Order: sequence, then structure tokens, then C-alpha cells
Amino acid sequence: MTYTWTYLQENPREAKRLIGISYQNLMELMEMAKSLDKKHREKVEQQKTRLIQAGGGAKPKLSVEDQIVLTLIYLRQSLTFQVLGLLFQVSESTANNIFNYWLKILEDGLPPSLIEQVRKNEENEAKLSEILTEYELIVDSAEQEIPRPKDYQEQKKFYSGKKKNHTLKNQLIVLPHGADIVDLSAGKRGPESDINLWREQQDVFSQEQKFSGDKAYVGEAQIKTPIKKPKKGELTAQQKEENKQFSSLRVCVEHVIRTVKTFRSAGDKFRLNINKYESVISLVCGLVRLRIGALILDVLKFDDSTSEMIINQLHLWSDLLTENECNLDFSSL
Repeated sequence: MTYTWTYLQENPREAKRLIGISYQNLMELMEMAKSLDKKHREKVEQQKTRLIQAGGGAKPKLSVEDQIVLTLIYLRQSLTFQVLGLLFQVSESTANNIFNYWLKILEDGLPPSLIEQVRKNEENEAKLSEILTEYELIVDSAEQEIPRPKDYQEQKKFYSGKKKNHTLKNQLIVLPHGADIVDLSAGKRGPESDINLWREQQDVFSQEQKFSGDKAYVGEAQIKTPIKKPKKGELTAQQKEENKQFSSLRVCVEHVIRTVKTFRSAGDKFRLNINKYESVISLVCGLVRLRIGALILDVLKFDDSTSEMIINQLHLWSDLLTENECNLDFSSL
């Protein structure tokens, strides 16, 4: 057992600062992760041809708990694998291997959005789409810096004039008051416009679905946007007040994006292989959903009824959400 895991057990209130989720969330996540890990190993065992007896070979240098904590610390703190190796008393390559193994395991167990969570069941996916029409969903996007590509043509593809850097863009669609992430579109080219990103995802939603967005989405009939100042003119006092009220309702999508970026692997310059980008962002969004109470891991144990329980939870939220609430936990950022 390493010092880091011991520290978390002795100081559970520090969990959110260190790994991005509460200690209670961590214990629930570990229980689920161990179950997924067991299933994965059993599947691999059935497919492999054994040369040595089961149980032979080198033993893992870290416990499962330590490995999961290592993975979460990377996502939250974006340390180098050299530093993680020193922290957990393993080699740099071992820290790298541990992270890449648990990245896939945890990504499979933590759906990054409501739509992804019910996608395996077409009937419940249709029910979810119908229920979502009761809400005006909020859409926004954010860019993240990536290392400059070596090839000049690739540099031009990813250079964002807005950020003056090479970036990838993520689009989030959330419930009112930031209650949950409804849809995630990750790893798009930074220069691609917000409105084009939304159009790519438009078919996922019902034609009756309403959205709200900033001025980047002006021109789409389904998206309500702020009143734009006329050319060589000014907004009236009433129009300014309407824009202020509109912004106060859609600000929670900014809070969700901010919470995603508290995991520095999703906020700082991305240092891993670009092929891992979507997996990292998906896992971070899954952790954010767990953090804000939108993703209940106990529900995930019941595969047949998961989607139906999610839909029932949506109906419950419609009664709980009030006009000026934002259902997010921003403590200990």
C-alpha cells in the first residue's frame, strides 16, 4: 500500500482536491472497477493460450486501489508519468501501463453522457429523446491546446485563430441548471465552428427539441440565442435585461465545462498521444457526472433496467429543479 492511498484513507475530505471526486464516490468507483476488471481478466483468460500455470508470473507491484488512485491523480493533476512513478514507487513505464489499462476499464464503466448511457437499448433511447423535449437543453463548446503537429498541413487543420494555438474542441449539451451532461462530442478540430459541431449531432435529438446557446449559434431555428446588437446600433434597456436573464439561465453549461477543466488533463495542454484524447475526455466527463450526482454507480449493476431507471430519474429532476438553482458541487475545486 502506497503513501498516497494511505493518505486518502486517513484524510477522506482531501479526496476531491487530490483526485477530483469525493471519498464516497471513490469507494463506489473502486467497487465497480474491481468488478469490471475481473470480467475483463476472465475474458482474456478464455481467449489466451497458457504457457504457465494460472497465478504464475510476476505479481503486480501495486494493489488495485493504488492503480485506480494513480489513474485518477493523472486525470486530476496531469503529472508526468515520471513523477507518478516516483510518487507510487514504480518505474515510469509501469505508471504509464497502469494508466492506459485503467483508462479503458473506467471509460467503459462511466458513461460520459445520458445518451451514451442508454444507447444500448433503442426503446429506452427513444423514450429518453421524447422526455428531453420537455427541457430546453443548453449547448456550448470549449477548446483545449494540443502539441503542435509536425506536419505543416496538419498544423493548418488544427490551428485555432481564436486561441492562437493548435487545439481540439469538445461540445457539451447539458440539462437546465447543469443537472447532467446529455451529450458529448469530443476531439473535434479546434477551428471547426460551434454551429457545425452542433449540426453534426442534430440527428441525435428530436426535431421538437429546443436548445439555448450563445451567439455562435445564431441562425439555427432550434437554438435560442441572445439578442444581437444591430450593426451601428445599440440594444434597448429591455433587450439588455432579456440578454442578462438569458445568460443567467445558460451559465450552468459554463459551470459544467469549468468542472471538466478542474481535471487538468482536460484543461491544460494535452500531453498524451492524440489518439487517446476522446477516451480521456469521455472518462473525465463520466467522473464529472459521478461528482455532481448525475451518475449513480449502483444503478449500473442492473443492466436490464438501467435505462428505465435513468428515465425515471429525469422525471424526478423535473420536480426538483427550480429556476435559479444550479445542481453542481463546486466545493474544493
